[in-house]
Amino acid sequence: MNYHLLFDALGSRRIRIAVTGASGGFARSLLAQCRAIPAIEIVALCDLNTDGTQALLSALHYRDQDSRVCASERDVRHCQQNGELAIISDYRLLSALTFDMVVEATGKPEVSIDIAVSAIKRGIHVGMVSKETDSVAGPWLNRLAAQHNAVYTTVDGDQPSNLIGLYTWAKVLGLEVIAAGKSSEYDYIYHQDSGRLAYTDKTVDVPQLSALWSLPEQNVAATLRQRSEALAMLPQSATPDYCEMNVVANSLGFVPATPTLNYPLCHIHELADVFIPREDGGILTQTGVVDVFNCLRRHDEASFGGGVFIVVRCSDEETWHMLAEKGHVVSRNRRYAALYLPYHIMGLESPISLFSAVLHHRPSGAHDQQVHAVMAGYAERPLAKGETLTMGGHHHTIDHVSARLLAKADAEGVAPFYLLANKTLTQDVAAGELIPLSALALEDSLLYTAWRETAL
Repeated sequence: MNYHLLFDALGSRRIRIAVTGASGGFARSLLAQCRAIPAIEIVALCDLNTDGTQALLSALHYRDQDSRVCASERDVRHCQQNGELAIISDYRLLSALTFDMVVEATGKPEVSIDIAVSAIKRGIHVGMVSKETDSVAGPWLNRLAAQHNAVYTTVDGDQPSNLIGLYTWAKVLGLEVIAAGKSSEYDYIYHQDSGRLAYTDKTVDVPQLSALWSLPEQNVAATLRQRSEALAMLPQSATPDYCEMNVVANSLGFVPATPTLNYPLCHIHELADVFIPREDGGILTQTGVVDVFNCLRRHDEASFGGGVFIVVRCSDEETWHMLAEKGHVVSRNRRYAALYLPYHIMGLESPISLFSAVLHHRPSGAHDQQVHAVMAGYAERPLAKGETLTMGGHHHTIDHVSARLLAKADAEGVAPFYLLANKTLTQDVAAGELIPLSALALEDSLLYTAWRETAL
């Protein structure tokens, strides 16, 4: 694909954007890249932390005199008239500005959907970085955008959009996709000489892992289970993975491989032997699924870095034998192959989505999302009536609630995970139960309105 030709309509055109959640990591990476793209004009940055937003602009060497903090509609209009960048803490002030697209990255579902709806109803495109919102309301917002001649899309640089792109590329080529997924965010890095393994800031002694380093010809699942048991002291799943795979499932028409997702600890070169049907030696009980793996590698091997992959069926053995000889990841039985992008580079890649929406009026993600999966909340301890389910932390977890990803048919009456965020329970929920919609007071929730009108 020649991207110069694809977006040659840019010419001297300026694409005006607003960014919410502006002091966060995704926004920083986008703003860092926008400095190098004259076609993108940043109209407004919205974040409760306006001091942090100003500090970010300074760190990225945006000129201070080109931006200022605004507290009223009059201020932001005056700011735009003068060609200045408006810094705001109240997202509602965006309605006083003229721009082409908002990149929504607050990660706060109830706020996020309000921002998206307000923009869409004005015919403004929405790039949804807040996957928490997308997992609940993506199909509804997609439909709303179509009604208002706007584009609603996931954003390139984050895993859902990257995986949707990889899948659709494969489908256009006529490849049969068996499974689609990603690696969890952080690799498990083994030093074979010392028998020590590093995971984020933790280091553990696991000399027994050496004997489990390679998958046998038989009993692949047993070896994967032994690897997992050897590293039982470390986390092996993450809440954001479920959310991202929920978005992908809804976009591709896939279902979860299992409610807990499989999370095998495996090497990149093992993907085509792991994510295949059990009858062919893998771990899948069905095809057309989303799943996640934990990347196990030596300290001197390249990272998968939260990248994405698909497993496809090999239609011609000789062709794939040739490709295997070139180093591509093909299963030992030559029936399957894994194709992958071993990275996601966040906002550095997102301008492609902006250009696609504004210039071509096309999403870079799915154009017709439906509910195929539901990310649910599982009570890890008894939860009492009157208790508030607080969402927080870098990975937007909810205290004492873990995630499950259910096929839609198995989720009747169950509350989507991020509909639970910061809600107060109206009834007790026993440990080991999925939290039902009936346990929430939802009368004033726009997020629930979107869910009810789409899924129920």
